[in-house]
Amino acid sequence: MMLHKKTKKSSREAGDALRASVKKEMARPRMAKSARITQRNLDASLLAERPSTTMPGTVDKIIPPPRPRQPEKAQIAVGGAARRYRNLRIENSLTDKHGDEVKLKKGAHVEVTVATEGKTPTAKSKKNS
Repeated sequence: MMLHKKTKKSSREAGDALRASVKKEMARPRMAKSARITQRNLDASLLAERPSTTMPGTVDKIIPPPRPRQPEKAQIAVGGAARRYRNLRIENSLTDKHGDEVKLKKGAHVEVTVATEGKTPTAKSKKNS
């Protein structure tokens, strides 16, 4: 039977990592868990706008409804999107800022905005190079 010796280097590195994490935790101000949750919720509510992106697009064609009671659709070609997602089809019954119903016409230039809904998405961390 062969016994393997543990290297002191790996245990030393683990101890250093543990001490570093404890030191980092101790540097933070003490705060109750409920207070941390409240602070996190307040920070999220301070964001007036949801994360979003806007891309230019052009109305390619107007698609008539298959049945008389259904609305017509507008096909929009989105610039800057991946080839697979370049064409969007939406109902062609929109409202303007005054509440009036408007419709898109073929060749119209539009801006497509994609925004989050509901809870705030997780932040993407950047690694230092």
